[in-house]
Amino acid sequence: MSIEAATLRTTAAPAPGRSRRRRSRAASAGLHATLALASLVAVFPVFWVVVVSFKPNAKAVETTPTLFQDATWQNYADVLSGDKGAFLQWFGNSVVIAAATTVLGVTLAATTAYAASRFRFPGRGKLLLAFLLVQMFPFAVLIVPLYNILLSMGLQGSAPGLVLVYCSTAIPFCTYMLKGYFDGIPQEIDEAGRVDGLAPFGVFWRLVLPLARPGLAVTAFYAFITAWSEVAFASAFLSADDGSKTLAVGLQVFVQQNRAEWGHLSAASVMVAIPAVIVFYLVQKFLVSGLSSGSVKG
Repeated sequence: MSIEAATLRTTAAPAPGRSRRRRSRAASAGLHATLALASLVAVFPVFWVVVVSFKPNAKAVETTPTLFQDATWQNYADVLSGDKGAFLQWFGNSVVIAAATTVLGVTLAATTAYAASRFRFPGRGKLLLAFLLVQMFPFAVLIVPLYNILLSMGLQGSAPGLVLVYCSTAIPFCTYMLKGYFDGIPQEIDEAGRVDGLAPFGVFWRLVLPLARPGLAVTAFYAFITAWSEVAFASAFLSADDGSKTLAVGLQVFVQQNRAEWGHLSAASVMVAIPAVIVFYLVQKFLVSGLSSGSVKG
């Protein structure tokens, strides 16, 4: 074929995507309006919690709601001062439990996922199937057997027992996510590390883990949120002592059978959400790549 004919054929061919029908202005406006409305519906409850947190309890549920009229910081002062529960102690308990769950859960999930991705050993398929089956059961069904296990181990009512419970629910999901991510890392990297004299754990620690930072960020965020915002396990496995509660359980003191302190509850809820927002901000750049890589490879 001559150069002139090839040029003519290339010019006549439609550019990729040109054949796709363009969206009309009305359809585009409708789509954006729908997305804007959905965003408002999603954001409004959070916005209103912030508004109520600055209101006195007497005006928190008034029939003609106002925004920031008579705004006050008193709700935050009462919660932080300890007059309305041991909030700071609950905060410390939640930080310790969430941090321990994140570190232990991600460590065990990463080593398990790397072994399942790189090695072929008896029971490998059954192990992954067991992780998948665990995710199918509602957490409420697991409370009684987990309670009996912790009771037999002498860990019922303690923070270490709750950490183990959270790890048992977070590790299966984290393992599946990280296995998919490790499968996407070429095995030639492992071979090159072994040629350079690295042991299998050295290959994992020095070569593979740095490449898997997006996947680690996703699983760490999931493990942290699992421990930070969970209520059912914390209520069942921690002692009734007020000083051992986590934030999610401690907030229940603001809503009793005969009274509800909506202003204090909203102020405490805003402060509970701040650490989760900070953690999300720190790992957000890894979330999209980590989720996509861990979900399509496996």
